[in-house]
Amino acid sequence: MRTADRKKSGIKWNRVGFWLLIILIAAFLLFPFYWAINSSFKTEAQLRMTPGTFIPRDPNTGAMSFTFQNYSAVFANKTFLGTLRNSVILATTVTTLALTIGSFAGFALGKLRFRGKTPSLYLILSMTMFPQVAVLTGLYAVIQNLGISARPSMILSYMLFTLPFTVWVLTSFFKALPDDLIQSAQVDGATPFQAFRLVLLPLTAPALVTTGLLAFIAAFNEYLFALTFTTIEPNARTVPVGIALFTGQVARQEPFGEIMAAAVLVTIPLIVLVLIFQRRIIGGLTAGAVKG
Repeated sequence: MRTADRKKSGIKWNRVGFWLLIILIAAFLLFPFYWAINSSFKTEAQLRMTPGTFIPRDPNTGAMSFTFQNYSAVFANKTFLGTLRNSVILATTVTTLALTIGSFAGFALGKLRFRGKTPSLYLILSMTMFPQVAVLTGLYAVIQNLGISARPSMILSYMLFTLPFTVWVLTSFFKALPDDLIQSAQVDGATPFQAFRLVLLPLTAPALVTTGLLAFIAAFNEYLFALTFTTIEPNARTVPVGIALFTGQVARQEPFGEIMAAAVLVTIPLIVLVLIFQRRIIGGLTAGAVKG
């Protein structure tokens, strides 16, 4: 009896420790975003208060006081809206190209037999490990010599880190699909391309959603290449660069509240997309990780 009680007590404390750990990790991950939201509703006077307040308060009375002037200023900023449009166009283009090329490559590497397939996979995997700064200088010199403008340059550079990841995940997913599907389609007279397009590709929807969304987020948030390639073409700046270069109405003013408001506005759509497709994302990641 005492042994059973000790076991129940141990299980209870394990659960308490588990949930405390979950709460600690959640607080650590969510606190920066909470602080950005908190700061976006403060005036400059409230932002200068020491110590900082966890909710916006009036500097004189201490009463709760929210302001929407930072959001109004962001929506009135045509430069910010232009950078947001550039980011959406670039991220959508990169995602479409990565999924198109990645699905063909994933099918070939996952289902077809040819010499050099395994070294190709290891080469693709190794490409995901290169830091961006390692290729930045050489890539910038090549693009300058070729005279490519900023937007195509960013698309090409973003493909360097989205395409290997896309190919690797889709290869794992295609490899997990039974070979009988292709053989049955070929018995019915389908060519390898028709078997890929009509039979296998629809089954890869979870992996396509997963990799597409992650590629979109990566391209949307990219900063280093965007900052480098838009130095001489400001109209092509993306939203991370636009937010970093926010300026105040007077010299040396740091519009911290507007920066936080802009960061919140560009983060919320990405969170909504993740919440909408969370089941497909988990399914795609699980399929790629376990079956590959």
